Amino acid sequence: MKIFSCALYKDRAGARNHGRNMQIADLRVHSVAIADPPLRSSYGLHAPYALRTILELESEDRIVGISETHGGDSIAQGFRQLGEQIVGVGAYRLAGKLLPMIDASAPGDRSQTYHVPGENPLDAAARLYSAIEIACLDLIGKSVGKPVCDLLGGRARSEVPFSAYPFYKHAGGGGEGEDLRPDEYGEALTPTQLVAQVRQMFAKYGFREIKFKAGVLEPAEEIETVRQLRAEFGPKVPIRLDPNCAWSVATSVEIGKALREELGNGGYLEDPTANISGMAEVRKKLLAAGIQTPLASNVAVTSFADLPESVRTDAVQVVLCDPHYWGGIQQVQQLGKLCHTFGLGLSMHSNSHLGVSLMAMAHAAAATPHLTYACDTHYPWQSAEDEVAAGGRVPIVNGCVHISEKPGLGVELDQDQLARGRERYRKCKYRKRDDEAEMRKHVNPNWRRVLPRW
Repeated sequence: MKIFSCALYKDRAGARNHGRNMQIADLRVHSVAIADPPLRSSYGLHAPYALRTILELESEDRIVGISETHGGDSIAQGFRQLGEQIVGVGAYRLAGKLLPMIDASAPGDRSQTYHVPGENPLDAAARLYSAIEIACLDLIGKSVGKPVCDLLGGRARSEVPFSAYPFYKHAGGGGEGEDLRPDEYGEALTPTQLVAQVRQMFAKYGFREIKFKAGVLEPAEEIETVRQLRAEFGPKVPIRLDPNCAWSVATSVEIGKALREELGNGGYLEDPTANISGMAEVRKKLLAAGIQTPLASNVAVTSFADLPESVRTDAVQVVLCDPHYWGGIQQVQQLGKLCHTFGLGLSMHSNSHLGVSLMAMAHAAAATPHLTYACDTHYPWQSAEDEVAAGGRVPIVNGCVHISEKPGLGVELDQDQLARGRERYRKCKYRKRDDEAEMRKHVNPNWRRVLPRW
């Protein structure tokens, strides 16, 4: 299949496609695997491969819109089951037609408290919808020669800031067998090693902020890590700490007190304990101690249905959106307006991903004026060998992704690289993310995720 150039899109925009319905003629779903280093979190250990899904929607005029989302057999099957509802529908109307899929009033816990991101069956519909909406926006943008963010009210920024995202990690660069990858960052299981990891990320990508994944080592060791980060990079570099619910309310409050200075000046404490009620109790106790450190969440607050209780109890002051499971870019825009209305900050969550997702995140951030913190990204943990975006890796310069004038998301697919990703998926044994299983396999045969751990 031939992917048309931007010049051809522009030509067709004026001559044939502007204002047309652009019916979807074909839906293509590609399951790919990408090497992932052995990163640690409270969920466990990352497997040697992360799974992603690349979606292509081709119009009757052979324009192709693309998106990327969580991977595995289940989500790929979900797209295929929607095929009859997608093919034959106009790209301008498809997202509206499928919008009832993401009914936030439906009962159930969509949080990531007890599920790793991408594996909660109750948010599966939102993840499917998000990818379809983003692919439609990409297709429409290419048909009219406009970037996605400019289709949605215009960009609030052309340079989208991202944070360094350090993890405690074991030695290894990901991949298995003949596909083992170089270990770019090395082992990081001590404060000194983790500081060196961040220094390396800052030098390569120009980051100016730090989002640190904790909930792995003893609390005293993680407190020391944050203090060494502050000593190394200074008070002008914000530090955000995310233990993914690993701590009790009491431990969360203790750590909040211990790091009141280090998490100030643009920092926050993200999901220190489980559930909205637990977060509200931490907030109450920290305020009583005179500590204003904001609490953030991408675990307890993951849908619009979570916002009323969170606002009522003052549980979360910063919401980490994610277009992949909040329902797409337009839902993130709506979330931004609500956060502004209720005085909440807004940042963006990330999973292991490729350049298509990075550009979708960047366009969502560009089209959302109320983005008050730099976004998360795992992108430095992935390698050029796996990138499916034509032309290779998306640049991160001075900690930012630039939104150009290229139409749609601004990226095309490299079909050869996509084929390599599919073959890697076919050969690898992983079909869903299971960080507990990886911990038992490589670290401790008796390990299981316990909340709270400390």
